[in-house]
Amino acid sequence: MRIPLTVLLFLSGITLTSAQPDTVSVGAYVISVHDINFRDKEYTMRFWLWFLYDNPDFDFSTQLDIPNAKSIDPPEIILDSLEGRAWAIMKMKATMKESWKVADFPFDEQHLSVQIENSLFDNKTLVFKPDVIGSTYDKDDALDGWNIKNFKVSNVKNDYETGFGDQRPSRSLQNFSAFLIEMDIERNAWGLFLKIFIGMYIAFLISIISFTIQVSELEPRFGLPVGGLFATVGNKYIIDSILPETSAFTLVDSLHTLTFLAIFGTLVVSAVALRQYDNGNKEAAIRYNHVGSRWVVILYVIANVILVGVAIL
Repeated sequence: MRIPLTVLLFLSGITLTSAQPDTVSVGAYVISVHDINFRDKEYTMRFWLWFLYDNPDFDFSTQLDIPNAKSIDPPEIILDSLEGRAWAIMKMKATMKESWKVADFPFDEQHLSVQIENSLFDNKTLVFKPDVIGSTYDKDDALDGWNIKNFKVSNVKNDYETGFGDQRPSRSLQNFSAFLIEMDIERNAWGLFLKIFIGMYIAFLISIISFTIQVSELEPRFGLPVGGLFATVGNKYIIDSILPETSAFTLVDSLHTLTFLAIFGTLVVSAVALRQYDNGNKEAAIRYNHVGSRWVVILYVIANVILVGVAIL
């Protein structure tokens, strides 16, 4: 007996309809972002999560996963119902891993994201629907010293190129629905900039004091710039200790390198002026010291303005 094509299509339509995944409404409220650690590439976030769903097999208290977290503290859980649907509210605290972008530090902007998944059910069974209207952050206390921009929540598909031990060909690729909390943060940088670079700039000022000393005074003319050079090296080591290792040439590297070159320039000017003086060209030595000192200072100031301006923009 042959089954009519229309019947087959009807039956297949029923099958496809019944195979639709369950939709879980999910939202987030960020309480705070703190303990930002550039060296260890991490930060801590405290936030509320809520889930509205119908499937009794979903248990987010045990099935919740944050793949990009270093550690997750046991959450505080409130279970209730809302308009006939299960309602789970969870207070979370997670230490998140982050690859910080430090090229423009301390005028850096960072992009933070937290990815929420159900570790048991893939997207054939569960699909997240973001609560865009209800999701937000504490605008007064969420993050000290930074401004939060472009806060948003969304759902994405996360692919795992493995069957997690399931050898069937159809299970070689696993797709999970993920709820994504994203925000861009921008540092209030000028105070920090002055704190970390004040030592470097004072070291440079100490070195250029040598220009005011008589050309014939060998020891102070060379001693002051060398002292400033060691102070600049120490300042760089202090700043590097709080930043992650990177092969990129950052603003911190650029400003310190510029200062090294400027201090070297003071030594060159002093050496040439001293050579002129020893050769009996006292007026030429004074003139060279006068012109050279101004070029060193002017070029140093202009280069600083350009480097900092580019980092800010």
